[in-house]
Amino acid sequence: MTIGFGDLRRGVAIEVEGHPYEVVEYERQKMQQRAPVTRLRLKSLRDGRVIEKAFQSYTTEFSLAEIEVREAQYLYSDGRFYTFMDMETYDQYQMSTAQLGDATNFLKGEEVVEVVFYRGEVLNIRVPTFVDLLVTDTPPGFKGDTASGGTKPAVLETGLTVQVPLFIMNGETVKVDTRSSQYIERVA
Repeated sequence: MTIGFGDLRRGVAIEVEGHPYEVVEYERQKMQQRAPVTRLRLKSLRDGRVIEKAFQSYTTEFSLAEIEVREAQYLYSDGRFYTFMDMETYDQYQMSTAQLGDATNFLKGEEVVEVVFYRGEVLNIRVPTFVDLLVTDTPPGFKGDTASGGTKPAVLETGLTVQVPLFIMNGETVKVDTRSSQYIERVA
């Protein structure tokens, strides 16, 4: 199925030169007596790289990528590969650390994620926007210690280090934004 420029939206998966990409940004420029230029910023669904492409044509059309998203549960990691189980068929999928990238910072046992498939091939996962993680190591905060802006580093159960307010202690659970790897709030 093909779509025109008017149907483009952020997050739409399209095929460019036989590879699946997700639209990050798009714009169309029209100059006098010239064909319009369609500029796209695209994120590769295979490896996460962001590229920019320009198309010069009056009728620019794009092919939709055959993307399928299924829920899966994170089971375990052996250090090199992460194993997920499909919630409906109980099939298991393995993905490498390089394939997952920063998503490994938000995976804990039995977490439910979305697995992205392209023509039957496992590409990547989508983690929830916010995850609750346990603080395993953080120095104590002292009253009046605001020279560093009132925050301190905290190591979470997945190994991710984030800046948290001074009142957060070891053993507490915090909500983290997976898009920016930033502390949001303490979970009661």
